[in-house]
Amino acid sequence: MSAFSQQELGYLSERRLGRLATVDAGGRPHVVPLGWTYNPALDTIDVGGRDFARTKKFRNAQANPKVTLVIDDVLPPWRPRCVMVRGDAEALAEATGAAGTPLGPIIRIHPVEVLSWGLDATP
Repeated sequence: MSAFSQQELGYLSERRLGRLATVDAGGRPHVVPLGWTYNPALDTIDVGGRDFARTKKFRNAQANPKVTLVIDDVLPPWRPRCVMVRGDAEALAEATGAAGTPLGPIIRIHPVEVLSWGLDATP
């Protein structure tokens, strides 16, 4: 069984940009916008990018695996929608995707708690 509802998976399938929060060694939050993908084989969120193993977010996730990813938008006139994934991250130096393709370094987020709002069809 997935950590995500069908409604959440539908919303996620329409989005590619999110904000990842990690915590640095001094306990300060670090939040950055980034791309991500849903891995249906593992029911995880995979985050990667250019020269990814050298990034602060990758180092932070190695040191402290507690992360949160927010995927959101606002429909007019003011209808915020969001899926927030709190989870445990694996900072993987070499990973493979759902289809077995090499991904290189990624942060793989295993959902512990998924919260969402505003996803219903009625305003």
